[in-house]
Amino acid sequence: MARLNVNPTRMVLSNLRKRLKTATRGHKLMKDKRDELMKRFLELARETKEFRSQVEQQLSEIYGSFTIASAVMSSQYMEEALMFPKQGVAIEVGQKNVMSVNVPVFQFTTTTEDTADIYPYGLATTSGELDSAIAGLAKVFPAMLSLAASEKELALLADEIEKTRRRVNALEYVMIPQLEETIRYITMKLDENERGNQTRLMKVKDMMLQESIEQKRMRDREMELQAQ
Repeated sequence: MARLNVNPTRMVLSNLRKRLKTATRGHKLMKDKRDELMKRFLELARETKEFRSQVEQQLSEIYGSFTIASAVMSSQYMEEALMFPKQGVAIEVGQKNVMSVNVPVFQFTTTTEDTADIYPYGLATTSGELDSAIAGLAKVFPAMLSLAASEKELALLADEIEKTRRRVNALEYVMIPQLEETIRYITMKLDENERGNQTRLMKVKDMMLQESIEQKRMRDREMELQAQ
């Protein structure tokens, strides 16, 4: 792993050690976040799969009722019956935070106060299957909104998991090894410099000691000559 291009000084070493500590802590937090996101994603995926099966079953029954109604009613009567809808909805999109991920929340309100007022035609001129189909659609509509919100949440969680995984890998395989390698390099350089300084100090000390010995010998020689 290539090290960072920095000057091998003690200040740089101290800063890199702080960065390594922060990166290691961040790596642990990101791994914990990734694991929790995966847990939430898998739980929601199972729930959404079951929920989708239920909604698809209800829609299948509704389509079956529409098919029967189309068979027993003329196309003209069918078009006239459904030409002007009696009930409408207004959808509001909110948000909730799931582990730092903003996921949508859908809410709706009907355009009329009576939520059961959904038939845009007289019941005497239509078949019961059409009534059942429209009632079924009104009943399944909230479930369809919930399913859409759940599937959107799954997509957003999947994106966040991928982002978190890339960050974890970048810390684990790039940033932390680079910092560790650079710290080792600077530590070795500083130790090498320290040993060099100690060697120079020892040489200076030896030189001073040798000089002191020589001076003592010279003084002793002078004293001997004076005594003669």
